[in-house]
Amino acid sequence: MAPRKRKSSQGSSSGARLGFEAELWQAADSLRGSMDAAEYKHVVLGLIFLKYISDAFEEQHGKLVAEQASGADPEDPDEYRAVNVFWVPPGARWQRLKAQARQPTIGQLVDDAMAAIERDNPALKGVLPKDYARPALDKTRLGQLIDLISNIEVGGEESRARDVLGRVYEYFLSQFASSEGKKGGEAFEQEAGRLVAELREQQAEAVELDSVIAANL
Repeated sequence: MAPRKRKSSQGSSSGARLGFEAELWQAADSLRGSMDAAEYKHVVLGLIFLKYISDAFEEQHGKLVAEQASGADPEDPDEYRAVNVFWVPPGARWQRLKAQARQPTIGQLVDDAMAAIERDNPALKGVLPKDYARPALDKTRLGQLIDLISNIEVGGEESRARDVLGRVYEYFLSQFASSEGKKGGEAFEQEAGRLVAELREQQAEAVELDSVIAANL
């Protein structure tokens, strides 16, 4: 069921930095340990994109809960697809991951969440990283990274209007490129471009994310 059409508020977006990218990068980078930047960027940016999907979902979920008396169903995937928001099944929701962040099984839980979201949103098939359970990835650091990312809001309506996701991606990609050298960053920039293309196709009301795509794509 998705009978209601809601207005989306328009926010102003400026080219100025949001002010927290450097601090977020510093904190995230401090959790890297001995992991190579080329590997770590997939871990970090994959989680940030998952948080983006989750924020948009939770915002819509809250609206539907408030409108249950008028027939809204917070657990109906069509209620989300009707407003171009990705459906997140219960087992894949960010709050569950956050609650389990300090458990040794957190890597498998993240992989399962990514797979579940891809399964229920065909436009994302093959886009999300699913290698968080690998033994080489320190699960304590992974849990700390989830806690860190939990403190930023990237996918709500206001954040979409301010292009928070695009700005964070742009800043992080520039830092990873500095760590790897220009050539090392090119492959991931292509992957990020593909992800953003899928995002644009599926979320027509989202703000433009041109800043995410590197100039040399």
